[in-house]
Amino acid sequence: MSTARPQTYVLRGARPYGTDPVDVVLADGVVAALGAPGTVEVPDGAQEIPAAEHVLLPGLVDLHTHLREPGREDAETVFSGTRAAAAGGFTAVHAMANTTPTQDTAGVVEQVHRLGEQAGWVDVHPVGAVTVGLDGRTLAELGAMADSAARVRVFSDDGKCVHDPVLMRRALEYVKAFDGVVAQHAQEPRLTEGAQMNEGVVSAQIGLTGWPAVAEESIIARDVLLAEHVGSRLHVCHLSTAGSVEIIRWAKGRGIDVTAEVTPHHLVLTDELARDYDPVFKVNPPLRTAKDVEAVREGLADGTIDIVATDHAPHPVEDKDCEWSSAAFGMTGLETALSVVQQTMVDTGRLTWADVARVLSENPARIGRIGATQGRPIAVGEPANLVLVDPAATRAVDGASQVTASDNTPFQGMELPGRVVATFLRGRATVLDGAPVEAGSLEGATR
Repeated sequence: MSTARPQTYVLRGARPYGTDPVDVVLADGVVAALGAPGTVEVPDGAQEIPAAEHVLLPGLVDLHTHLREPGREDAETVFSGTRAAAAGGFTAVHAMANTTPTQDTAGVVEQVHRLGEQAGWVDVHPVGAVTVGLDGRTLAELGAMADSAARVRVFSDDGKCVHDPVLMRRALEYVKAFDGVVAQHAQEPRLTEGAQMNEGVVSAQIGLTGWPAVAEESIIARDVLLAEHVGSRLHVCHLSTAGSVEIIRWAKGRGIDVTAEVTPHHLVLTDELARDYDPVFKVNPPLRTAKDVEAVREGLADGTIDIVATDHAPHPVEDKDCEWSSAAFGMTGLETALSVVQQTMVDTGRLTWADVARVLSENPARIGRIGATQGRPIAVGEPANLVLVDPAATRAVDGASQVTASDNTPFQGMELPGRVVATFLRGRATVLDGAPVEAGSLEGATR
């Protein structure tokens, strides 16, 4: 990428957090000025961007992204995945550890971190594995990954559960030394052997092996008590059931240091979609019932659930275009996350745009320990990591035209509100007029 001085931009009439319109000047990588329209001094040569009625938010931060590289570049690469992230309004992502080789050593997390820097679309923060090879038997090199150039602070065996309580306790104790957090994939393996979808009326009627809610809830209950016992931080990945919301609510009321995430797809889709056996709807944890969807929406609205995280899980065509039982678990989500949150939470009156900034930017940055540079307030002198959104726009989702390398979106053909107009990473435009700014025309410096 170019190492030239970042371009100067003026966003005309943007609405920070959905409030009154202002003009915003981005220069030298920071928010240089903001004020009522027509009152700020505009530097010579600044590029003006009409932003009337557009909402300006801190750049989005995803605590749960699968970039697949190294090892599964047929599904996604760090370059393609982070380019998709920028298109979705993100300026930072946490890259999950289930790569090949696994991100369980300092060398592998540094490789992913370096690939992110070279791509330049967003800041990439590798997530370290809790156990060697995600095998659930031996702790990985947590301290070495924390001390590496990648500065890992989030550790997860996502895709697999750290099911051994002794090992989970040791991990929770270990990360305290460097203010890390263990992000648990809550799935009791003995209760989900051969499971294909949510256990309930639909699974019984269509003959697919059920995945009981208690398989998730029992692990969360165990782990919040372990976190309390050792005085450590716990983060719960992709919470999906009403019972899980109640456990997190209870734990927070008790003062336990636990945070939780919900995915966009669990905010809107239900297990009824499995009736046609379309593997695009096969995901881990599975789509649940309408009652569960309502519960997670309420949990997000009242603050029980801290963040929305995409669990962006791209797959090549052959891993999804097959019979349900053979298909891979997972859905893409980086480019649709903000729209789903707008549809389910903002347009229904449950969240304001300031709340969206909290659950999609500020809290994820805080939990991932990157709050010094990401999820910052929109204020003079702050890093210009920003996203400009047109909330009045609508679009029909088309997986084939998404920026991600895979097209396994569960929202295919759905009309979703909102459009990312522009994304800025330290004042450098990575997206303009809704399209990624390609490498040859990128202005500004990487870190």
